[in-house]
Amino acid sequence: MRISEVAALALATRLLEAHGAPRDHAVLQARILVTAEMKGHPSHGLHRLPRLVERIERGIIDPATKGTQRWRADAVMEVEGSSGFGPVVAMAAIERLAPHIPDLGIGLVALRNANHLGMLSHYVEAIAAMGFIGIALSSSESLAGDPRAMLGTNPVAVAVPTAEEPLVLDLATGLVPMSRINHHATAVPDPEGWRRDAEGRPTTDPVRARAGAIAPFEDAKGHGLGIAMELLVAAIAGSALAPDVRGTMESQSPCNKADVFIMIEPSLASGLPARLSAYLDAVRASPTAKAGEPVLVPGDRARRRREAASRNGFDIDQRLWEDLNALSRSRILAFEGQRS
Repeated sequence: MRISEVAALALATRLLEAHGAPRDHAVLQARILVTAEMKGHPSHGLHRLPRLVERIERGIIDPATKGTQRWRADAVMEVEGSSGFGPVVAMAAIERLAPHIPDLGIGLVALRNANHLGMLSHYVEAIAAMGFIGIALSSSESLAGDPRAMLGTNPVAVAVPTAEEPLVLDLATGLVPMSRINHHATAVPDPEGWRRDAEGRPTTDPVRARAGAIAPFEDAKGHGLGIAMELLVAAIAGSALAPDVRGTMESQSPCNKADVFIMIEPSLASGLPARLSAYLDAVRASPTAKAGEPVLVPGDRARRRREAASRNGFDIDQRLWEDLNALSRSRILAFEGQRS
């Protein structure tokens, strides 16, 4: 079925507010989920909302906190997330660091123990909108790599501002994000190449794959990049390594992963933003192997999907939408009853 951006935001915001989230926190967390849907990534979208609600009810999300910030050095902010909404804690830190970047040239946020951020592209896009280069890194639970599952999917995102729209790259170092695996129906085989069984052999059987791992992209290259991201994030944030990370995909454990944000002042070289835009336009104008298929640069597809969804709404599984509405009605009535 198709729903509007407005309807989705209203439902998610209302449900989070009913569970104690200040309105601005609820709006931001809802926006992250809905934007993922609009960009064509439902794995990071509204199907996560019931889990967020359950985590609040269990006391392992504090919907009111923005975390605790302290300066570790002139250009390094360390943040204890205190089990807050990931988007709320992250954006509070980014917005506090931003005014210092023109003087410092570069700044870094090291965040640990906040909840799942959603798509990293949101944060680097926000940084690019401030005029800075943005880089975001996250650790995750040990679900990708070799059969011992020593690696998370450890996503990375980069945004570079230009004279027009920024370049935005957002990817996981596993072949696919774990959230996409979970979103994929367990009753049907996984696509070829996504997963490995407990012996490290490729499998499309979702049952056998539960004891294994997600394949890294490009095999050894992705494996190496995943390890590098694992150590980089842990070394900067002082956080748990993948085998000990919990709380990103279930409702029982406090979240103890880490996130790193880097903000860089671009060069002031004359005409640089226009030259960057011209380069991207030249890439888009490149000849293609298939006639009629345009060349896209990172960020183009998600931007087009979001613009179309803003105009026309987006598709969502009807059962999920009905379940979310039922959850909203039952939880809001329950909380109103407790207050009366």
